[in-house]
Amino acid sequence: MAAALENHPLEPFLPGNAVLLMLGSFPPQRKRWSMDFFYPNLQNDMWRIFGHLFFGDKEHFLCPGKKSFDKARIVSFLQAKGIALYDTATTVRRLQDNASDKFLEIVEPTNVHQLLKQLPCCRAIVTTGQKATDTLRATLDVAEEPPVGGKTAFTTDGRTLWLYRMPSSSRAYPLALEKKATSYRLIFSDLGLI
Repeated sequence: MAAALENHPLEPFLPGNAVLLMLGSFPPQRKRWSMDFFYPNLQNDMWRIFGHLFFGDKEHFLCPGKKSFDKARIVSFLQAKGIALYDTATTVRRLQDNASDKFLEIVEPTNVHQLLKQLPCCRAIVTTGQKATDTLRATLDVAEEPPVGGKTAFTTDGRTLWLYRMPSSSRAYPLALEKKATSYRLIFSDLGLI
């Protein structure tokens, strides 16, 4: 029996002032969520990376008691910095009962052209993981794949943007949080956000 189709459970988060669009692959199953927002799994280190880089405290975005992330604080921070979030897939099939990109079949990729039309100030896109990078490159016809922790320029819809390829923030990706944060610092430094 084929796995059921899953549609993206969240609306794109697109602040009008966004200079950066961050794209993962697809959210984990809802049973793994600690909040109703992007990177909701407590086992994912994205918000710890942000806390470490911007506040010198990897637990900055955790709620007291530390069983969930603080969505309100994250949203306020992202709006202030001009950081948009979504994923490279809008419809998927999970080939196994987990959040691994390896077992994620992308049925419908996100229309990133449409997202970018809503982000006139956007200067860069970051993909967080190989599946997201592969999907974005196919969607926007980006010829050159940047190395992990690196960037490449590309042109789409008459705009030249930077594509940053960052390591996955999942703990399944075998790299210490501080080393992942060092890679992410490149984006925020280049864009003058840090």
